Amino acid sequence: MNLDLARYFFPEGLLDYFDIISHKTVEDQVHFYLEEKNILPLEYKDEIAKSKGFTPEVTVEDFPLRGKPVLLHIKRRRWTLVESGKIIKRDWKIVAKGTRITSEFASFLKGILR
Repeated sequence: MNLDLARYFFPEGLLDYFDIISHKTVEDQVHFYLEEKNILPLEYKDEIAKSKGFTPEVTVEDFPLRGKPVLLHIKRRRWTLVESGKIIKRDWKIVAKGTRITSEFASFLKGILR
């Protein structure tokens, strides 16, 4: 998938931190599978950390494409700080609180329902 073009389909900044692993269309739904890149959160940039895999996948609904629902299957990365053994992960505000849709999509829906 062309990343320059893909940036128009996803919430702003998402592809700075996630790789598109795969995509498919199933029963008129578009599914994108994303994994967080191995980039430490800024607050830990001076620490030595080891990637320890991913958190369980979450599925989030995003803006429809050509009338088809879009589902983002997101796997967030976690790291262990070598010195302290503390497990860390990036703090994401992608999902609107209390929903399973992206914040951008929630704001859009809120705007049209007023």
